[in-house]
Amino acid sequence: MPIRTTNLHLVSDSTGETLNSIARATLSRFDDPHVVHHRWSLIRSRLQLDRVLEGIEAEPGPVLFTLVDRSLRLALEEHCRRLGLECLSPLEPVMELLQNALGERAREKRGAQHVMDADYFRRIDAMHYVLAHDDGQGTAGIAEADVCIVGVSRSSKTPTCFYLANRGIKAANVPLVPGAPLPPELETAPCPVVGLHIETNALIEIRRHRLKLIGAHGVHHDVTDYVDHEAVKAEIQAARRLCTAHGWPVIDVTRRSIEETAATVLQLMEAWHARRGRAAQAQQPEDPAASVLKASP
Repeated sequence: MPIRTTNLHLVSDSTGETLNSIARATLSRFDDPHVVHHRWSLIRSRLQLDRVLEGIEAEPGPVLFTLVDRSLRLALEEHCRRLGLECLSPLEPVMELLQNALGERAREKRGAQHVMDADYFRRIDAMHYVLAHDDGQGTAGIAEADVCIVGVSRSSKTPTCFYLANRGIKAANVPLVPGAPLPPELETAPCPVVGLHIETNALIEIRRHRLKLIGAHGVHHDVTDYVDHEAVKAEIQAARRLCTAHGWPVIDVTRRSIEETAATVLQLMEAWHARRGRAAQAQQPEDPAASVLKASP
């Protein structure tokens, strides 16, 4: 039976990241889809759109688009209608819902999510912070962190921190090395500390792959403690006990993507701040006038 291949056209007047994310998230729900992506980004003039229309006609397939310019939208929709192709702006239902809820019309602005505003510079600042505080560097700067990630070597601490930085989160990471003391700054960290756990066999496989990548010739992969099963198992257990002793929550990253791990870190951060807020509120002295007000008729 021949494999059916579908052309999917993603047309955007900005970078196209939104459409790429929507397509990726949606296609992940299908078993081995054979889809050819045609990405058309920064389409802002009729001349550029004409080239897109030619491409769609040459390789027909459904179209997803995010175009602010009304004339370009209408031209694309009309062209697809004549070709008998599905054409959809996936943000329209969400936009309509929010406009009704907020009671105002959305601004017609291209790439509004990519403007260089305070949020943009906060993300850049967070990226610089992660670079300066990766793998135990600059531990004195933990006092400025929004969260600190700890775990054994190759447990995905660094990629998790960079993903968080893209959300504007300053994330430091500290490796838990057998026999090495924790930096004192970590013991008194004024931010949530989260541990990452990974199963022994999965970690060994990652470390072996790492050794091959760095060209660790001459290293006996099966005898060095870095990949020895019993040594790695003991290392993971020691790290887990350390986190438990400090009351640090632990995330099992064995079968999690970086995005899932980062989402869980954000949830733990929110819970940590909520607990702090409740504790601070409980410690506030009661207003003497409150008892008088309660007693008065």
